[in-house]
Amino acid sequence: MARRSDLVYGRVMTDFSSLLQPDKGQAAHDIHLVTADGFEDWLKGRPERERETVKAQNFDAAADAMAILPGEKADDWSVLACVADPDNLVSWSLSKTATALPSGEYRLVDHEPGRAALGWLLAHYAFDRYKESDKPAKDRILLTGKPHQIDEIVALAEATCLVRDLVNTPAEDMGPADLQKVAEEIAAESVAALTVTQGKDLEKGYPMIHAVGRAATEDRAPRLIELEWGNPKHPRIAIVGKGVVFDSGGLDIKSSAGMLIMKKDMGGAAHALALANLVIGAQLPVRLHLLIPAVENSISANAFRPGDIIASRKGLSVEIGNTDAEGRLILGDALTRACESGPELVIDFATLTGAARVALGPDLPALFTDDEDLAAELAQVGTAVDDPVWRLPLWDGYEELLRSDIADIGNAATNGMAGASTAALFLRKFVESGTVWAHFDTYAWRGSAKPARPKGGEALGLRASWAVLKQRYATG
Repeated sequence: MARRSDLVYGRVMTDFSSLLQPDKGQAAHDIHLVTADGFEDWLKGRPERERETVKAQNFDAAADAMAILPGEKADDWSVLACVADPDNLVSWSLSKTATALPSGEYRLVDHEPGRAALGWLLAHYAFDRYKESDKPAKDRILLTGKPHQIDEIVALAEATCLVRDLVNTPAEDMGPADLQKVAEEIAAESVAALTVTQGKDLEKGYPMIHAVGRAATEDRAPRLIELEWGNPKHPRIAIVGKGVVFDSGGLDIKSSAGMLIMKKDMGGAAHALALANLVIGAQLPVRLHLLIPAVENSISANAFRPGDIIASRKGLSVEIGNTDAEGRLILGDALTRACESGPELVIDFATLTGAARVALGPDLPALFTDDEDLAAELAQVGTAVDDPVWRLPLWDGYEELLRSDIADIGNAATNGMAGASTAALFLRKFVESGTVWAHFDTYAWRGSAKPARPKGGEALGLRASWAVLKQRYATG
C-alpha cells in the first residue's frame, strides 16, 4: 500500500511510519503481557529483583496496568503490561501503555501486536493546529514481526487522523472551499479527475444542494465536489459524504447548545475523503467516484424556508417540513448523480440524525441497507476490526411519514418518530432501484476521551467499510 501521509490541506501529520517498524533484531525493551488471572503464576517465574520491584510499584493486575521491570544493566529494563487477552489483542489493548512509556524502542515478548498496533499509533494523535499539544514529542516504536502489515496499519492510522483533523477544525477554517482543497490534494497525488459544480450550474443541475447552501456568503458558496479515479474497466463504486460545514439549523434554528459542535456536520465528508484516500493508496482495482456535496446551512434573506417546495436532480419535488433536515437534501442530489454512472456499490456517510444517537449512543454508527449480504459482511468485519456497526431498519411502512399533500415527498417525518429510519428512507428515494447501497448515520464525534481516542472528531464506520472494500475487490 502506497503511503500518503503528507495529506491534510498543507498540515504535517504525525509520521506514523516512524512509530511502527519491522523487527530486525534491533535492541528494544521487552513488553511482557499478562492477564489478571495469570499474573501471579507469571510473577513466580521471574527473578527476585523483578518481583520486588513490581511489589514496590503497587502493581494492580487489572486492564491497562503497567510496571517497569529492572534488568541486569541500567538500560536493560523491560515492561509489564496487563491486558484482557494477550492472544487476541484488540485495537486499544496497548493504547494506554503507549502513552505512559518513555521514548524508546519496544518489542512484545511471545506475541504479535496485530490490531493493537493501530491503537499504539493513534495514541500519539493530538489536534494541535491552534495550540501546542500537551503531549510531549516522543519517539516510541513498537516493533512488529510482520513488515507487510505495517503499511496498511499506518494508512489506517492516517485515514483516522484525517477524519479527526477535518472534523476538529472549526467552520471558520473548514468551509466548502476547504473541503474542495482536500479533494484537490487527493486528486493531485493520484492523477484523478476532479470536477466542481457550483453557481448557476449547481442551481440547474443540483437544486437541493443549491437551496440548502444559497444563504451562505459568496466565499462559502455551495458546491458538489466529484473525484473520479481508477481504470474504467474495473468495477465502479461510489462513495458519498455529507459536507455540511456548519449547521445553524437554517430558519428552523438550533439552540446555542445544539450548534456548539455543528462544525462536525461535515463528518460524513471527512469519512468519504478518508475512505477514498485508502482506496487510492492501496491501488484497489475499482473505478472510484467520490462525491461531496459541500454547503453551509446559514440564515439570510434568501435562505430556504419551511413550506417551500424545491426540485431535485431526480425529478422529485420535495416539501420542506424542517430546514434543519438539510443533510438528506444535499445527499439526495449527490446520490442521484452517483447512480447515473451505474455503480455496483454505493456507500454514503452522514452525521444525519440525532435519532440514531438516541437509539445507539455515540459509539455505534447506524447502518441502513436493503442488501442482506452487505449488512452481514459489514457487521462481521466491523467486529473483526474493532469498528462495530449496528443495522437499523429501512421499514417500508414508515414511508407514509414522509408524505406531502402538495409535493412528491416531504423532507421530515410528520410525527418525529423513527427519525433515523425515515431519514434513510428519504435517501433511498434517490438511489437507483437495484443498486447495492449502504448508508451510515455516524456521529463522527467522541464526547469523552478514551485511550487513543481523544475527545473530538472520530472515525466511526470507516475501518469497517474499508475492510469490506478490500474483501470484495482486493487482488493478490
